Amino acid sequence: MFAKFVIISAALILANCHAVASEGNAVLPENFVAAAQRSTHTNNWAVLVDASRFWFNYRHVANVLSIYRSVKRLGIPDSQIILMIADDMACNARNPRPGQVYNNANQHINVYGDDVEVDYRGYEVTVENFVRLLTGRTQNGTARSKKLLSDAGSNVLIYLTGHGGDGFLKFQDSEEITSQELADGIQQMWEKKRYNELFFMVDTCQAASLYEKFTSPNVLAVASSLVGEDSLSHHVDPSIGVYMIDRYTYYALEFLEKVQPFSKRTIGEFLQVCPKRVCISTVGVRKDLYRRDPHKVPITDFFGAIRPTRVSTDRINVTLANEDDFVVDKDDLVAKKPFKIVMESQFPSELFK
Repeated sequence: MFAKFVIISAALILANCHAVASEGNAVLPENFVAAAQRSTHTNNWAVLVDASRFWFNYRHVANVLSIYRSVKRLGIPDSQIILMIADDMACNARNPRPGQVYNNANQHINVYGDDVEVDYRGYEVTVENFVRLLTGRTQNGTARSKKLLSDAGSNVLIYLTGHGGDGFLKFQDSEEITSQELADGIQQMWEKKRYNELFFMVDTCQAASLYEKFTSPNVLAVASSLVGEDSLSHHVDPSIGVYMIDRYTYYALEFLEKVQPFSKRTIGEFLQVCPKRVCISTVGVRKDLYRRDPHKVPITDFFGAIRPTRVSTDRINVTLANEDDFVVDKDDLVAKKPFKIVMESQFPSELFK
């Protein structure tokens, strides 16, 4: 009798729920849907890693420096970029142009430049240091500039390039980080509230194998190749005898160069930048852990920064509003010509046409 009563009660509850859901066609309020798709982050960080040594891996250094230049252009300051470069190609004895690194054979722009801040270089680029960086367990005495000081409001971009295989990425050609170690590191980041959303981007052979074991929430991942595929280089510079840049990173940069700080381009568009006909490898994407629709997420949520800025050439008082020295007569104001800050394109597409 009691069991029959429970069954009838459950049926009535389900019927009532169905009736409530049927009202208004069970459509969620538009404002609720829009709010769920909006970003809630308060700051941006980027961890950019070249894990390869030796001159013949020149392209990997060019890869990471090109991404570095792009995120700086879009507003992420050096204080919130951790740059790890396993070898110093700019000062390599084989480099015919000392102090310079290029990402295309036309040598359009030096991506090493004069304002690159390398946080980990040479033999400092190890699996241990990378995992310590992600998890916030850096050794005592580590400089503040070498720490990932992200928090629960941070959108974090992680970019890796180098030589990899099924389930691993080489560091220094002497050790490896596995897909399980990466997954564990990102899980610790989530548990320690070290990110709001995380975009994982990797350019290496069999790159998709590196995100297969991820289980942490709010992670979006893209890889230059699927398991069993090689990730190929784009073009060679005969004058120095090495490849300049990898295919996937080349086409990703081609997209990023068209993005401005207040651009409406989306991450969804970015995930489609390198179709197989140009990449040769198949780009892998994992978005089952990510709560938002990538086509509604501005690309600047990861490659830019939240830093509302107004450029002015006038004297601006921010603390002493009532002081006579700061009161300016409108008649004394002189009209100034508007000006625009423009960064030169890294490698215009017309160079290769």
